[in-house]
Amino acid sequence: MGLFLIISWMPQLSAKIFEGADNRWTVELRSGILAHDVDHLWSNMQVEGGVDFNLEMVLFHRSLKLLAGSICPNLGVTINSRGYTSKLYAGFLWEWETRLGVFLNLGLGAAVHDGELNDLVPGRKLLGSRILFRIPVELGYRISVRWRVSLMFSHISNGYTAEYNQGLDVLGLRISYRL
Repeated sequence: MGLFLIISWMPQLSAKIFEGADNRWTVELRSGILAHDVDHLWSNMQVEGGVDFNLEMVLFHRSLKLLAGSICPNLGVTINSRGYTSKLYAGFLWEWETRLGVFLNLGLGAAVHDGELNDLVPGRKLLGSRILFRIPVELGYRISVRWRVSLMFSHISNGYTAEYNQGLDVLGLRISYRL
């Protein structure tokens, strides 16, 4: 119910936020189900479990172009189903889309999480600092003007700026709706 209210209210909210911006901003909502702390990826070690529920807002602007793609700010949240590490994140994505509707996103940003920092707690990752770097990669396909599906990978870690840096990887499917 809450998600429905947010989605139904977003067009009015985005119109107010970007009033006077020549209507060149477009908002896209992305939602997905992700495998939490996937083994044998960047972090190379699974400790935590569960499924992550993801919701993200991406802003597109016609004038933010770079190397045949677009630079897009994003803001999102990932909540773990079993009480393990959840996070709130923001950053920038570089998105490139072919004429056939296949698209690629590469990104860089920051995440704030509720996981363990330095205490040895069985079954929990030691992430070393509360604020982490976030690197997402997404590959997908545009189904229609408004709808897209994708496979998304995301890695968070402190980049060896703290004593502990076990990192955490998520991988899963997402669906996007462009308002």
